[in-house]
This record gives sequence, structure tokens and C-alpha cells, in this order.
Amino acid sequence: MNSDAFRVLVVDDEPNIRSGLAKGLAREADTVHTTGEARDALYKVDRSHYQLVIADVRLNCGMTGIDLLKRLQDSHPQTAVIVITAHGTVEMAVEAMHAGAFDFILKPLDLDLIRQQVRKAREYYRLRIENQQLRKRLAGAGDVSNIIGGGAAMQSVFQQIRQVAATEATVMIQGESGTGKELVARALHDLSDRSGGPFIAVNLGAMPESLLESELFGHEKGSFSGASRQKPGCFEQASGGTLFLDEVTEMSAKSQVDLLRVLESRQFRRVGGESLLHTDARVVSATNRSVDELIADGSFREDLYYRLNVIPIDVPPLRGRREDIPLLVEHFLADFCLRHQRPSKRVSPEAMQTLASAHWPGNVRQLRNLVERIVVTHPDDVIQVDELPTDFAPRPRSSRTLPHSLAEAVEGCERETIELALQACNLHRERTAKTLGISVRTLHYKMGRYSLH
Repeated sequence: MNSDAFRVLVVDDEPNIRSGLAKGLAREADTVHTTGEARDALYKVDRSHYQLVIADVRLNCGMTGIDLLKRLQDSHPQTAVIVITAHGTVEMAVEAMHAGAFDFILKPLDLDLIRQQVRKAREYYRLRIENQQLRKRLAGAGDVSNIIGGGAAMQSVFQQIRQVAATEATVMIQGESGTGKELVARALHDLSDRSGGPFIAVNLGAMPESLLESELFGHEKGSFSGASRQKPGCFEQASGGTLFLDEVTEMSAKSQVDLLRVLESRQFRRVGGESLLHTDARVVSATNRSVDELIADGSFREDLYYRLNVIPIDVPPLRGRREDIPLLVEHFLADFCLRHQRPSKRVSPEAMQTLASAHWPGNVRQLRNLVERIVVTHPDDVIQVDELPTDFAPRPRSSRTLPHSLAEAVEGCERETIELALQACNLHRERTAKTLGISVRTLHYKMGRYSLH
């Protein structure tokens, strides 16, 4: 049997519906089989692989089409199911869609509509096959735990991950926002002897100082207002696994002391508790800031840095691994076309060259968001260069004269960099400030100065 063939099974207790759909869908599928019984349908799907099942709700056999849908979702989740009925209600449609139905169609059946939905299901299946094949091909290009990169820069990172993963050493991952630092941390966990244990990630930059101690170390019932029950912290939850501390350089001075104490002793107390608890969590941290500068200005402890940075891994920015951009674009296109049930798309050579030469202040995250936008908003199968967002389209040669001074040139460059960072961060000012390595207050001032509000 051809594993790529698109096979459809029609389940309806009315013979005329079965025969009508079998004939009407003959050109939309490689094979169309029919049955009037839900249990026979389960038997057929178990024996032969069907990509699509079209099932009536009322089957007069002790099992409804909704029941069949739920059974198939459990046993054959890759099989799409279209539910049809002559007695539909809003509640039934909601139940079917929540149970995972590909679509819900009312009788009398519009054959053109059925054909359209079958074509969509077939395209969805084709995209899934392409996505699986792409993942296999990317694995040969150095894919490590879903990190895509075939160039020398990422191959060096992959080599470090493989060398370090099996050890117990603490690792600090440094790189700009959006470069994939958490993916590196997950790869370290997945390739380690701790892979069967928990992977707990906490973003310290997004955590209010008042909650950070409780988040990391847990708290006892009644230890503060609102503490209605005992809660284990991240160090406790991650014991036997990996604790990933993202944006670790955003911690306050007190929290840095608390973290250093745990790293040195492997012991801690819950907030409001007296007993010393032990943690076996391996700590992996990450930052997008220059730690040397933070140590120099006294905002980050040097002794804590040495504890965290036993093994440093630097993740390159996307502009430092441009050879990977076509691979990433192809991967994201396949992924988002499948996720949003869109026809497959490709990028023209000219558009790909434009993407490969862009600055990418938001790195892989920015590229991923851009590709999703293209998949959702562009109906064409081939994305041309003039269909890229204006900030990525080729810019005409400037007819302006040279700046009058070096200061004017610097200001122009600064304005453009801030504008690109705002776009990459979807105008989120706190993330933009962190990406640029400045305070939110400084960002607000510069936005006002350059009229970027």
C-alpha cells in the first residue's frame, strides 16, 4: 500500500449517502471506502490507514459519530474526521469541534462544500508528510533537539551541547534575545542522564521581586497573606532534573545572595519554613546582557557569575549565521502551513536573498513571527520580494546628501536600530529595551526624541 496515498472512509447508515459520496469524491481521493457501522469503521481504520473519515452523527448502532470521532482521536490522532448530520445544533457542533473534528457539515450535503473540505484535508495531510520529511532532512543538517542549523556557527554550539550535556556542571548560555537560548537549555537536558526528570524554566526578568523567593524556594501555608497552602518552589520541583533560570542577570542583590547560597550548599528553606531542604537540580542559566559590564558597575555579583558560568555557551545572533536562514524559513513555512491549514508556500530566490541579508535585531524569534505572518496573510503559493513587509523590502538608494556631522550620522543609525527593534518586539517596550540593552526610561526618551511614538 502506498503510504502517501490519500484514503477516505465514509461512515453513514444511509446507503444512498454512502454511494453518493463515494462517487462524488472519487476525484478528490485515491481511494474511497464506505461502511454503515461505527464498529466496522474502527475495524477498517485499525487494519488500513485512512487519512480522512467522514461520519454521520446518527449511526443506529449504539455508537454515534461523535463517539467514533473521540475513539479515533485516541487511537488514530493523525486521521482527520469530518462530522455530518441532518439534526445539528450549536451545542453538537461545539462538542464535535472540541473533540477534534476537522469540520462539521449539515445535511442536505452540498457536494461542492464536501469536496472543498476533502481537498483541504488532503492538503493538510500532504503538508504533514512534507513537514516530517523536512525534519528528517534537517536532522542531517545538525538538528539538536529542534535547534536548526547547518552552518559552522551552530555546529560549534551543537558540539558544546553534546560535550557538556552528560556532565553535572552549571552552564550559562549567553546570546541576544530571540536566539534560542531556552532551546539550548532543553537540548542540554534532553541529552543528559536527567532527561527522564523534570525541566523547569523560570523567567527571572518577568518575575516581580516580591514573588521571586516564593517561586524559587516555595512557601509554607500561612507564611504570608494569600498563602493558603504549602507550595514547592522551582528548586524543589526540578530536583532530579534541570532548572533553567532565564534572564538571570535581572535578579536583585538579595536574590543573587539567596541563589549563590543554594548553589554552594544545595540546600534551601521554603518561605516561612524552618527545615532545610536539599535540591538535586542541575542549574542552567541564560542572559542577553553583557555580564562583564554588569559586574563592573556592581549590579551583578562576580562570585555568583563564577558559580553559574562554569561552562559558557554563546549562541550566535541570526546575522552571524546567515547560511541557516533558508533552512529556518523552509522549516517555519512547513510548520505554519500545517498549523494554520494553508496551502504550501515557498519563497522566491530574490525574496530569500532579501531575508538572508536583513539585520534581524529580533533574531530567530523575529524570523519565525515574520514567516507566520506571511503564511496567514499571503494567499500566493510563491512569496515574491515585493510582498515582504516594508521593513524587509529592498530599500531604494538614498538621494540624501551626506550627514553634516558624525553626530547626525550616529543619530540616524540609532533611530533606525530602535525602530527595527520595536518592530521585532511587536512594539512591546520592555522587551525592546532589553533587546537594545537600555532601560525602559531611556527607550521612552529616545522614542520621543525621534518621534517614534
